Amino acid sequence: MGYIHVEIETVQNSKRPGKPCGDVVLFDRTQASTTIVVCDGLGSGIKANIAATMCASRLLELFRNDFSMREGFSCMVKTMNEARGTDLPYSVFSVMRILNDGSATVLSYDMPGPIFISRRLATVLPQHTLTLENALIGESNCHIEPGEGLIVVSDGITQAGLGTTLRNGWEIEGVAKHITGLLTEGLLLREIPNYVHRRALELWGPRSGDDCTVTLAGCRWGKTVNILTGPPSDPSKDKSVAARFLMTEGEKVICGGTTASIVANYRGVKLLMEPDPQSLLAPPKYQIDGIDLVTEGAVTLNQVYNILDEDPAEFEEESGVTQLCELLNGADRINFQVGVAQNPASEHIAFRQRGILSRMKVVPLLAEKLRNAGKLVVIEYI
Repeated sequence: MGYIHVEIETVQNSKRPGKPCGDVVLFDRTQASTTIVVCDGLGSGIKANIAATMCASRLLELFRNDFSMREGFSCMVKTMNEARGTDLPYSVFSVMRILNDGSATVLSYDMPGPIFISRRLATVLPQHTLTLENALIGESNCHIEPGEGLIVVSDGITQAGLGTTLRNGWEIEGVAKHITGLLTEGLLLREIPNYVHRRALELWGPRSGDDCTVTLAGCRWGKTVNILTGPPSDPSKDKSVAARFLMTEGEKVICGGTTASIVANYRGVKLLMEPDPQSLLAPPKYQIDGIDLVTEGAVTLNQVYNILDEDPAEFEEESGVTQLCELLNGADRINFQVGVAQNPASEHIAFRQRGILSRMKVVPLLAEKLRNAGKLVVIEYI
């Protein structure tokens, strides 16, 4: 079974050009789910942006601290109810959570309802109402397959045209009908937010009447890269680690000569050195039949960290470092299996003098950079 990736696309504009948008979208990925928070701060400009940012950040922090979706949502509803009508920051919000099996839940606090997009049709999801902290909350549930998605918009979209071209504004049903038309024309799922946003601006006319935000959570089959680096702490685990790595789904990368030897020995094949290395900067590669890429360890990982977000067009040569950068940039999920066996060489003063971090230090830094790029990163120490 492949990895279902939730691709997040947001298109938005502020009510007043050059001012901060009062709508804020943040998300978080875990092994179990993807959570997207869409917040609409009261008013517009910097005050609304601060309110929405505080709300979105607080919600994600609650979820990261093991609050359930409903518990975290209830805490924020209570805070906003207390802030309503005062000078305190106030925001309405929706939370989408999509599990790895495609099961999805959307909770909405004074926000337009979510739209479910299948391959041919867009429909407003029915909401059942529940009471949380003396406020009425809308809850929607559905199942999303690859090629389908959910859209949440701020009221700047549903109120587009209000009092001018449309008596009651565009409304969420009008948005869904427009998306169905786009699907009929053959538009790709990821292109829909742009077209919805563009139509809302047309309905508003010369001046947008509010901050406008369209956020899509679209499901597709994701690309996984598995990286094994460093031998396990217990040599007796070498065979089991190698066997489990070879069974993983997705592209396989080994970083480290000793690690590569463990896998080659388990498979009963030779570990071959790159016959004619072309790079003067990157360490040479190895070759193992059935493994997509085999490189040296700490130096390669350090160089990847240094150039991961550089323009590939600027790379002057192809090497294990540039190939690993390409694999990581093209991946949606990266699984690191990091061996914790002591390697005196990587802790030697000569390594530190040249600024080469050990794998135990560079892997978390690399993971942080990949997460900031919107990827799911899982680290397992062995």
